[in-house]
Amino acid sequence: MNQTPAAITVDPHRRVGHACVRDLRISVGDVLGWLAAGMTAGQIIADYPELTAADLQACLAYAAASEQHELRLPTAA
Repeated sequence: MNQTPAAITVDPHRRVGHACVRDLRISVGDVLGWLAAGMTAGQIIADYPELTAADLQACLAYAAASEQHELRLPTAA
């Protein structure tokens, strides 16, 4: 993967520039932390109905690409 998944945005004025899901204030790190803590996708979506299964998949794709050091982050205008 050579680019940020479309559902992931980076805005230096939101969450101190951390990658977030769409333009929400929910960071990729939040989602990864919930998954690492054992929450299921269904539990996360029930707690945060503004998220979709595609959003969670985008967070995983973002993390995988980031780990491969192939990620290009466009900044918000």
